[in-house]
Amino acid sequence: MTVRRHLLFVWTCLAVLGVAASTFAAAPADWPRFRGPNVDGISPEKDLLQSWPEGGPKLLWQLKGLGRGYSTISIVDGRMFTMGDLDQGSGEAQYALCFNLADRKLLWSTRVGQPHGDGGPRCTPTVDGELTYVVSTDGQIACLETATGKVRWTKDFQKDFGGVMMSVWKFSESPLIDGDKVLCTPGGRNATIVALNKKTGDVIWKCAVPEIGDRGKDGAGYSSMIAADIDGVRQYIQILGRGAVGVAADDGRFLWGYNKIANKVANIPTPIVRGNHVFVTTSYETGSALLKVTRDGNKMKAEEIWFNGPDKFENHHGGVVLIGDNLYGGSGRNNGTPVCLDFMTGKILWKGTAPGKKSAAVLFADGNFIFRYENGLTALIEANPKELKVKGQFQEPVNAGPAWNYPVIHDGKLYLRAGDTLMCYDVRKQ
Repeated sequence: MTVRRHLLFVWTCLAVLGVAASTFAAAPADWPRFRGPNVDGISPEKDLLQSWPEGGPKLLWQLKGLGRGYSTISIVDGRMFTMGDLDQGSGEAQYALCFNLADRKLLWSTRVGQPHGDGGPRCTPTVDGELTYVVSTDGQIACLETATGKVRWTKDFQKDFGGVMMSVWKFSESPLIDGDKVLCTPGGRNATIVALNKKTGDVIWKCAVPEIGDRGKDGAGYSSMIAADIDGVRQYIQILGRGAVGVAADDGRFLWGYNKIANKVANIPTPIVRGNHVFVTTSYETGSALLKVTRDGNKMKAEEIWFNGPDKFENHHGGVVLIGDNLYGGSGRNNGTPVCLDFMTGKILWKGTAPGKKSAAVLFADGNFIFRYENGLTALIEANPKELKVKGQFQEPVNAGPAWNYPVIHDGKLYLRAGDTLMCYDVRKQ
């Protein structure tokens, strides 16, 4: 090979590598589970519309065939995952579903449990490489092959772990993957929280959470677990029927509990952690609190830093997001009054008038929040600790009962599910 040909070959290779690198860098981040990659309701998307035109962003398409359900969606490698109650010819059942996002064709559907007459499934699939995990409302945790939907293993919360829900709306959590473990909350007396081998389903440990107070009810709540490292101890933080708890990741030993946040109806929102501080909130005239978690021998202790009653801030089931030093979310029972409060002090920085009606599911992306209200009104609200600034809103064209499904943004598109229908909007800067 001549020197000239050699240089041409090298430059060609570098150019190809450069294109490949730029293509990889531009690829949209996966949204592999409920509330996103870090379970915090924060999207990494950039270059999005900073205000919406009258009538909202452009509706690109609608996909029907998801069935009845309050599950939202996960997106990984060009595939979209969700759950729904469907009748596929042999009577209604609960299914995990996978669609090819490019052409919206159904790739597979796998029956995972009995239908839930009150709205369908609540779990959002957790996608972990070759395997995907779901929890049905009747308490079946299933490990499925991501490519085919084939069932690898299942466990039954009630039969295998004496599982119990705190109230009537059945199992709702989205499972957590941490290393080689899948974590779930059967709510049983001897197996309140369980760690399973994510490949085999074998039990790694079971945590029997002790009594932590009189408020609330025994059993699992409706929240989804998060993982955190606090004072050098990796732990799983969950809100149960009796309140918030921390459990050691290595052996499942109970670390700490906080009962004051529990109510007897439904404890729902996902906790938020920053450093060694844990924010928790529930509704039904309960409130919100910030805890400081520190070592206490082989266990840990949770010290209450502040508590806000329901008149100040309580989140029903739309979630709360921490941006900078401030928390943002909808407040009130069956209400989504937009509120901004200081994380460390609990001070209300502003409280505005809700653009929509009833609860609001909240997502943050590129400097703004999506507040999706139960009545199908979706609003763009600036992440501004000084004032409420609504930068656009629209009424969704599909009304299929309460719009409780959380919004998702992926590859410049906003996804909103309403029962059987998924709506996709273009929210990229023009």
